[in-house]
Amino acid sequence: ELWVSLEEHQDALELIMSKYRKQMLQLLEGRKREETEPVLKVHQANSGEIESQIDRICEMGAVMRKAVQVDDEQFFKVQEKLAQLELENKELRELLSISKESFEVGREDLPD
Repeated sequence: ELWVSLEEHQDALELIMSKYRKQMLQLLEGRKREETEPVLKVHQANSGEIESQIDRICEMGAVMRKAVQVDDEQFFKVQEKLAQLELENKELRELLSISKESFEVGREDLPD
């Protein structure tokens, strides 16, 4: 009788402990959700802010690329104009040299 009573007592205790573990597990899961929810909201807010900053950086990068492209185009235009002016200057100097030579030859042909 004592042995049967002990077994019944152990079975009852095991049933109580399993219900206790189940409730504790549910309680811990509930707390985890409650504890993680504010952290999740802060994380989402930070993610949104970081995403916004990344978008702004990308926009700034696009503007900088466009500025570099415009600057390069302007540089090439200036280089081209400079080359044209140097060529024109060289041709004008040649014409001037030819003019001076013909003027000197004309002066030599004139009687004194």
